[in-house]
Amino acid sequence: MATLTVVKFETPNGAQEGLDTIKSLQKQHLINLIDAAIVTWPEGKKKPKTQQLHNMAGIGALDGAFWGMLFGLLFFVPLFGMAIGAAMGALSGSFADVGIDDSFIKTIREKVTEGTSALFLMTSDAVMDKVVEATKDMKFEIIATNLSKDEEDNLRNAFASEEA
Repeated sequence: MATLTVVKFETPNGAQEGLDTIKSLQKQHLINLIDAAIVTWPEGKKKPKTQQLHNMAGIGALDGAFWGMLFGLLFFVPLFGMAIGAAMGALSGSFADVGIDDSFIKTIREKVTEGTSALFLMTSDAVMDKVVEATKDMKFEIIATNLSKDEEDNLRNAFASEEA
């Protein structure tokens, strides 16, 4: 089961550092990172900035360009086929909204204040004791999850015991 967790950091760089840690844990096969998004609001900026890990329009364009070029080669119009394929792939990729829902990101985005950041994580198969150990030096607050009340309480307790 995929778990959606949103954590808030008290620094604008905290979310990126948290994501880097999760990516490192994924390389060690201690967690499976399905999708992620970062909301940062540096001091002095007028509004927060959102960055998603996966850009579906770009993936769709690349995929479409490949298939368009292949069909173009078959029918002796490779450049036209590649251009049409890229356009169709980008269009279908932008409609294929997988991962973290954009409206959910916008809702939580309002909780990020100037000088803070938030990390949205969609993960699965986490080895909790290793994840807690790897993040013990980070200061963050869990602000939302899709876990049941008991599971969320267990998660909060796991990270709270490391802070003490």
